[in-house]
Amino acid sequence: MEYIVLIISAVLIKNILLAEYLGNCPFLGTSKRMDTAVGMGLSVIFVLTIATVVTYWVQYNLLNPLHLGYLQTITFILVIAALVQFVEMFLKKFAPPLYQALGIFLPLITTNCAVLGTAILCIRRELTFPEAVVFAVASASGFTLALILLAGIRERLEISDVPKALRGTAIGLIMAGLMSLAFFGFVGVDGALKALLQH
Repeated sequence: MEYIVLIISAVLIKNILLAEYLGNCPFLGTSKRMDTAVGMGLSVIFVLTIATVVTYWVQYNLLNPLHLGYLQTITFILVIAALVQFVEMFLKKFAPPLYQALGIFLPLITTNCAVLGTAILCIRRELTFPEAVVFAVASASGFTLALILLAGIRERLEISDVPKALRGTAIGLIMAGLMSLAFFGFVGVDGALKALLQH
């Protein structure tokens, strides 16, 4: 039941995009069309989960035993960049159709601060390994949900009468802000679920 609270919290209450404000560049850049939003979202789920598993292992099996915790950020950046390159080469060699489908999204994920942010949050919140994996999948799913919702809104705005000064990125930022406010309506749900679990 604790995992259900963790999932609901990561997807709705502490959404990596709308509450933590991480990953806004690809959020606004790939949310103009639904197909690109879905592709980016699936890529983030895949890479963020693997990156969290690897960085968690690096933190607890290399950095902590060697008292090198101060190198966490730079190490995680290098690990994530190397991991994305490895995944890209693997897919290009062994799964060309999937590689073609993901296209530009894999290199974009290297610079997505949501991936680094989730890896660091797992360590800062002192999650166990299973909790970290669940948190990573749920955070990436929350990212994907927000991305798909904004893509749907922006596709609708393309055929709407938006004032000229607000067209493009400006209306995208306004919609992202309104979505963030809407997601704040879920604040407190995790506390209520935890209280239910204790009774």
